[in-house]
Amino acid sequence: MENFNKLPDDCINSILSSTSPRDICRLAATCSELRLVAASDFLWASFLPHDYIDIISRACPLLMKCDSKKELFFMLCNSIFVDEGKKIFNLDRISGRKSYILSARELTIIWASNPLYWCWKNVIKSRFDESVELRTTWWLEIEGSINIKLLSSNTTYGAYLIFKVSEHAFGLDTMPMETSISLGSDLVCNNTVYLRQDYKKQQMQWLLYYNRTKTLTSRVNQGLEGSVPMLPDSRQDGWMEIELGNFFSGNCIDNKEVKMSLKENKGHHLKGGLIIEGIEIRPLNHV
Repeated sequence: MENFNKLPDDCINSILSSTSPRDICRLAATCSELRLVAASDFLWASFLPHDYIDIISRACPLLMKCDSKKELFFMLCNSIFVDEGKKIFNLDRISGRKSYILSARELTIIWASNPLYWCWKNVIKSRFDESVELRTTWWLEIEGSINIKLLSSNTTYGAYLIFKVSEHAFGLDTMPMETSISLGSDLVCNNTVYLRQDYKKQQMQWLLYYNRTKTLTSRVNQGLEGSVPMLPDSRQDGWMEIELGNFFSGNCIDNKEVKMSLKENKGHHLKGGLIIEGIEIRPLNHV
């Protein structure tokens, strides 16, 4: 370490910038000689997204008043509202990769502006001012989109619908729903999911309406034979999530839109009680 300290500061900064924020914090905690350089703006600026000035310009003006790049980095790691509170931006503390949550207001939802079908309201424990609840419809179609340039490059992302199911929900487990991810004009992946699953109810439905249910389900599963519909997971924030698919961001140079969707419009049956908070786009842990 004695010889390391003899290196010029810019050389030390260059070496440390090839590590990670977590490594720097550990180093600063164990080596008093490097604490000063480990807190330098030059070093922490290397961990910030290249477009961080644009990000903070879309957020609260108070972010512009951070005393250091290190303080700004950890503030971005705590999640901030951007774009008039319709999105949440977050940096991963370990990798520094970007993630977003698109609020329900940022999504394209068929008939969402019609109060006969959907109800916009404040939901307890939601991060956003408004979520939307499905009253009743037979045509369910939800789509979110984000420009690839807003994400971290060369990263595999997963997209997840964040939702709840009300006590009086109906029709959400009658048939599997379709999910898909597209990048530009290219379909990246598609699958089927259940937002909830009541096995007893499904068994009764198959007994009573076997031919109709089998025919409609086969339409949904066309091209996906052999795949098993995915089921939702519980989140630590009290909501549920269902994976819509994943994609690789590449070099993020092309001005392409990532489109993420969930739909069910082949069963022609009524459904209701689905509460949507938004769609999260986050890096997968194994990347």
